[in-house]
Amino acid sequence: MNGTGYEPLDTPKPVADDIWVVDGPAIRFYGLPFSTRATIVRLANGALWVHSPTRLDDELKKRVMALGPVAHLVAPNWIHYAYVAQWQAAFPEAKSWAAPGVAARARKHGLDVAFDHDLTREPPSAWEGEIDQLIVRGSDVHREAVFHHRASRTLILTDLIENFEPRKLPWWLRPVVPLVGVADPDGKMPRDMRATFRKGRDALRADVERMINWRPERVILAHGRWYDREGVAELRRAFRWILD
Repeated sequence: MNGTGYEPLDTPKPVADDIWVVDGPAIRFYGLPFSTRATIVRLANGALWVHSPTRLDDELKKRVMALGPVAHLVAPNWIHYAYVAQWQAAFPEAKSWAAPGVAARARKHGLDVAFDHDLTREPPSAWEGEIDQLIVRGSDVHREAVFHHRASRTLILTDLIENFEPRKLPWWLRPVVPLVGVADPDGKMPRDMRATFRKGRDALRADVERMINWRPERVILAHGRWYDREGVAELRRAFRWILD
């Protein structure tokens, strides 16, 4: 299953100056089809920063190279690392960065991928001053790195909000996504993930408030429709269960 409803796939699509999304093919996770999405940022020095890399083919490689040299590959949580090895092989000079838990999970599943650096709650010098970041606290299971591209006022999330458009899903899945809490126009954190933050609600609330204080205009998500406007309002809506 390759169609996602976000065609054209495997093509950098402009979001604002120096930032693009790449919609990849759908993958199956726990038997369910998930759309995939990478985000590419061109840093001030011209180098490319690639978040949650999607499937890489020859055409996408050419299109990415036309934007600049790939310098950083970012695996933002324990699920979003599957295609990093493809990008490492294509761009051997790039440094790979992993959120907590990613390297251990990759080893557990026997994937041939190694990471150069761990992501922390503060940005490294490589993109300090251009991309804010933090590791969201509150769950021992889901440790996600989130980012904010200052110049475009774009918040880049992965799974903390999922926003599937029912009309783009197989008919048998359409009744399910509202029950999980991830159906557009009211996409949120999936209910099973939310349960892992039960003991860390205060920490999660503080980190959501920090994201809001970045004042993003846009919020890019890995799965489903992302928000091209009113980013702060969308964050308040999606996280009302922790903010109220």
